[in-house]
Amino acid sequence: MKSKLLQVLKTILPIAFGFFLIAYTYTTTSPEDRQLIYKNMSQAPPFWVGLSLFIGLLSHLSRAIRWNYLLAPLGYAPPVKSNLLVILMGYFANLGVPRSGEILRATALRTYEKVPFQKGFGTIITERVIDLFMLFIVVGISLILQTDILLDFFEEKNISWGKLGLIGLALTGVIGLFIWAVFYSQIAVFKKIKGSIGDLFAGVFSVFKMKHKWAFIGHTFFIWACYVGMFWVIKFTVAETVNLGAEALLVAFVAGAFAMSATNGGIGLYPIAIQKSLAIFGVSAIAGNTFGWIMWISQTALVVVLGGISFLIIPFVSSKTKTDGQT
Repeated sequence: MKSKLLQVLKTILPIAFGFFLIAYTYTTTSPEDRQLIYKNMSQAPPFWVGLSLFIGLLSHLSRAIRWNYLLAPLGYAPPVKSNLLVILMGYFANLGVPRSGEILRATALRTYEKVPFQKGFGTIITERVIDLFMLFIVVGISLILQTDILLDFFEEKNISWGKLGLIGLALTGVIGLFIWAVFYSQIAVFKKIKGSIGDLFAGVFSVFKMKHKWAFIGHTFFIWACYVGMFWVIKFTVAETVNLGAEALLVAFVAGAFAMSATNGGIGLYPIAIQKSLAIFGVSAIAGNTFGWIMWISQTALVVVLGGISFLIIPFVSSKTKTDGQT
């Protein structure tokens, strides 16, 4: 009974939180500002929105191709079109129930392409580990690009190099103590963390053991280049963000990426995260909100439309359906 209640709460709370954020944003925005945001969104150049959608679709296609590099060592090679439909179905499912998309992907692959659930799910987990690793890389790049801004911030706060050194030493000490506890402590929580870190690195380094590792790595970088690219071109839909540089856009991209995992598909939170992060660079709340809503609505609409279509057509294009039809 308790586990069912927790499962229900995990499903309902993110959605409720997302709608709360939408309501909060609406009530804290003046009617005049709301009207300007709606006007800016309606006047967004279709070319740039369409280009963002096209780049997003390319990322999904590349992910479908890349998936077979993980499945090949297990003895399976589903058609890329089936992989693509299953991936879109998973993204669609995640909008309703958090993390349900991964289970649905493995289930659909078993149903339509005869790949055992455990094996399919294992490749999906490896994908997620690789994506997490790539997100860390993007975060690192964004921090490097923010060096000047961070130094200016410290100067404004009268934080000297001596204080920065002490802060650095303190952080190094804390991190060192944490690493020691993870690898040498017998406390259950640290042993669990050690296991998770081990699985994380095992997933990352397993890539280098596969037959087509360079193709897999190439698709991985292409997928993330598409993620950044489909975000980047949206800047041309808002007059105030046209001249934004890489440092501002990467910070907003990272903020949006974390927002996507906090609520179902970033509902409610994504535009707020974009607006707050762009405000650091002097972008007005109206322009930031416009940017965030255009990006979220367009990509969510793509997932809803194509995900819904995928549910309808996959029974007619899957390998299992064709095989059954021939017997």
